Amino acid sequence: MTVSPAFRRQLEGYSLTTAEILYHLPDHPHVLQTFVWQHHDLFPEFPELKRFLSFWQDALDGPLHSVKVAHSRLIRPAELRAINGEFRLH
Repeated sequence: MTVSPAFRRQLEGYSLTTAEILYHLPDHPHVLQTFVWQHHDLFPEFPELKRFLSFWQDALDGPLHSVKVAHSRLIRPAELRAINGEFRLH
């Protein structure tokens, strides 16, 4: 049984990263447009996001205005709570 590359990356510390990118429209520079980027990336360096933003600045016409970043670790200890009761289903 082999481990998927995505799961292996999570074990290496990669987590789901979401970036909200605001950029100026090329034809209407006073108008901002939103683009949402989501990928597994390594916190706090974010090499994948940096690579994408570098590509954006080199290859796309819309200049960047701002970038908001959020991430969530996908593999973490489970939260367990003790419950005072028992429920039975028939």
